[in-house]
Amino acid sequence: MAMEINLGKLAFDIDFHPSDNLVAAGLITGHLHLYRFSVDSEPVRLLEVNAHSESCRAARFINGGRAVLTGSPDCSILATDVETGATIARLDNAHEAAVNRLINLTESTVASGDDDGCIKVWDTRERSCCNTFDVHEDYISDMTFASDAMKLLATSGDGTLSVCNLRRNKVQVQSEFSEDELLSVVIMKNGRKVVCGSQTGVLLLYSWGCIKDCSDRFVDLSPNSIDTMLKLDEDRIITGSENGIINLVGILPNRILQPIAEHSEYPVECLAFSHDRKFLGSIAHDQMLKLWDLDNILQGSGNSQRNRDGARDSDDDDEMDVDTDSSKFNKGTKTKRKLGNNEHALGSSNDFFADL
Repeated sequence: MAMEINLGKLAFDIDFHPSDNLVAAGLITGHLHLYRFSVDSEPVRLLEVNAHSESCRAARFINGGRAVLTGSPDCSILATDVETGATIARLDNAHEAAVNRLINLTESTVASGDDDGCIKVWDTRERSCCNTFDVHEDYISDMTFASDAMKLLATSGDGTLSVCNLRRNKVQVQSEFSEDELLSVVIMKNGRKVVCGSQTGVLLLYSWGCIKDCSDRFVDLSPNSIDTMLKLDEDRIITGSENGIINLVGILPNRILQPIAEHSEYPVECLAFSHDRKFLGSIAHDQMLKLWDLDNILQGSGNSQRNRDGARDSDDDDEMDVDTDSSKFNKGTKTKRKLGNNEHALGSSNDFFADL
């Protein structure tokens, strides 16, 4: 059984501290919760911060875990001190649309994605927005980072996958439009494959260097949308679906290895690993944050050594122009975009991190 934390409200995102047994959750109410957990005691809530005037869609620990960054449909990004809960800095006009996604890149950079398909890269050392990529035509659903190659991959509700080259400050390649919204993305097979989860439950596989066209499709999880994925190792991913099932899935050969956890029938919104990868955290529409003992739930699945996300170290692939096809598919949206979403257009700013 998992440790369970009743959040009391629907959560949209969770993130674990990079070196301590702390987990942060962003709620539909705009609140940020911080909990301490351990194997031999009940989780304890350390902080409850009224972070945003609208829902808190994204949460990430930054600066070695000293702060938590949150993003919201109110277009703001907030940095909160982990020890005190005090506001370190707030940018009220981070994006011109709802902030939907945050991701750590390097020790001093983070990326944010919004509902209009805009990605911004923030340099905490230079205290500025250093890159803006207006690559997608619909919301940014997920992002992942190939650190060796300095390439940021993003999926979008417009049905495409993009690769932004941070060394060259350009969109390197964008895939052709798929049949439905892409919701999640991981890099697999030592950087040779990119896997995307979709609204219809199909896993789309792309080969690095040939991002334009999908190279393989895995349909066994269909028709349940795959809102979140984690890479367990180079051959296996963990998927969270709208039917409440968390599955272990093998990639090439593509197969469902086994269901490993669940939230009854409630759609799974987000998955994350604890810093030591002893726990798998999951949130769903049952308003519960569950902490699963990873070794226990993987027993019988041929568990091998767990590796961190791999990345490409070459910088000479995908030298293609961006696909400028403006057609897009609108078959619905992720839940976090449906609930409590008032859009604002507040402009942009470049000095959010001046106080960090």
